[in-house]
Amino acid sequence: MSFIADYDRDELQIWANEAEELMISDNSEELEALLISIQTQEDTWASVAGFTAIPIAGQLPEKSIVGRYHFGRSVDWKIHLYFKDNPIMELPFKNIDASFLIRLPERMRPGSYWGTTRILLQVFIPMAILIALFIVLYRHIITPLKRLEKATSAFSEGNYNVRVKKHLGKRNDEFTHLAATFDQMASRIGELISNQRDLISDLSHELRTPLTRLDIAVNSFEEKETQYHIERISRESQQIRKLVEDTLTLAWLDNEKPIIKQEDVDLVDLVDVLVEDARFEYPDRHLVLNSPSNAVIKNSSHKALAPAIENIIRNALRYTPVGQTVQVDLIHNDAQYIINILDQGPGIPKQYLNQIFQPFFRVDNARISESDNFGLGLALAKRHLNSVRAQVSANNQASGGLVVKIIIPTF
Repeated sequence: MSFIADYDRDELQIWANEAEELMISDNSEELEALLISIQTQEDTWASVAGFTAIPIAGQLPEKSIVGRYHFGRSVDWKIHLYFKDNPIMELPFKNIDASFLIRLPERMRPGSYWGTTRILLQVFIPMAILIALFIVLYRHIITPLKRLEKATSAFSEGNYNVRVKKHLGKRNDEFTHLAATFDQMASRIGELISNQRDLISDLSHELRTPLTRLDIAVNSFEEKETQYHIERISRESQQIRKLVEDTLTLAWLDNEKPIIKQEDVDLVDLVDVLVEDARFEYPDRHLVLNSPSNAVIKNSSHKALAPAIENIIRNALRYTPVGQTVQVDLIHNDAQYIINILDQGPGIPKQYLNQIFQPFFRVDNARISESDNFGLGLALAKRHLNSVRAQVSANNQASGGLVVKIIIPTF
């Protein structure tokens, strides 16, 4: 909608004033000539009209409303640009109950640029909006895909620390979920590859010593002490076999991260057996067990718990001096059992406490290294405990020695 231009309204009002003057002077011929002239000049329709109200019922209509604004639109109103036909304009006379009526001449119709505007509104603006929307959607979709593509390329080139989700901001859509899945995959695969590399590197290093001793024994086999060298070869072969088997078990636990839930286990019975075996193996140390009458845990596994607890107890006995005591406390605490294994050894330097559960880690200066100690015992123990949802940690005691804490859920 748009207003008629001021100069066009003024011209319409001039025609209305001329028609009113001719009507007041009762000069109908000149009035007719004026209307014909306007119609011919503007190629439109013009008239002077009035009406008389005939009351049918009720009160008589007020004189002020008779003959005003009943035939067409006021020149002060807006014109609907999208109507095909021009409207009838009404200019009421001031002194007579009649109006000058004219179909709005085409030259006075507002909206000279309506055709162009309509094309813009119906074609170009919607097209521009669609293009802008397409660009926004394209960037919204392609940006995370490009991030994912770059991350995948970087990952394939060996950058296992690459992550995607942190670059997507606060988005919460399928791409975010895909990025989170990729990050989990990258983290898991990167961890596996890193562990395998470290394991292979450490294994190759650890194998050098027994293989060297084996070579020496073989080379010296024919010289003298045949029985001694046979025993040496047998011992080194057993050590290599044990090292390889433990390494394979560790790799399986690291790669698969199994959660073993098979049976109910009475920790008291299990620990009693392990303690008795350890006492037999280390008769020159004192091994004290404090435990309740029973401690049943559900959905666990003897095969996972037994070697883990046994490794930790043997480790404590190995580094406890002859004649000293290793204490094993089994405590029930809410929905979990806690096993504390306290030794009287030299302890562990504080900076190494978090590393003793890593494969092939040994603190030679703090703990006396033995030929059959490859640093896999505690690492295997931790992996076995993780497989039954248990946790293990180590701390130095204030009085000396190391305390290893095992936390096992009851169900």
